[in-house]
Amino acid sequence: MNNYKLTFIGFVVSMFIYIGCIILELDLFEKFVALLASLEQFEFDEIIIPIVVFFIFLFIDTARKSKEIKMENAKLNIYKAMLSSSHHILNTFIYQMNIFKITAEETPGFDKKVLVFYEEIIDNASHQINSLSNLTNIDELSIRASVMGQECLI
Repeated sequence: MNNYKLTFIGFVVSMFIYIGCIILELDLFEKFVALLASLEQFEFDEIIIPIVVFFIFLFIDTARKSKEIKMENAKLNIYKAMLSSSHHILNTFIYQMNIFKITAEETPGFDKKVLVFYEEIIDNASHQINSLSNLTNIDELSIRASVMGQECLI
């Protein structure tokens, strides 16, 4: 029903006008033709068809733009859902990797440089996820730049 809300409103208004014309015995079409005939002296009748054509194309253009905006919003929602899911998966992975870190810390003779490198890798992944989450302009170039900027830190 929401997809056809304006059509429904148009139908209700049309029926109201139709019933009003029948009850009040009005002939709106004849009055409209009489109005056009009275405007003949001002030469407004020549501009009516171009105005109607203009408004038809304006309506088509507005409808097309509205559809494009809806598509972009749908893409943005999909991107956000995908990003949220990826964020969840990576956080779960990081938490599970902490088990290995704890085991490595408790293992005698384990190289501390490896643990430092492990921390840098985890921090870098977290920064990349956060930078992707905070993008304001969602396009391929922005996404690549936010990830590439973080990779340079390694």
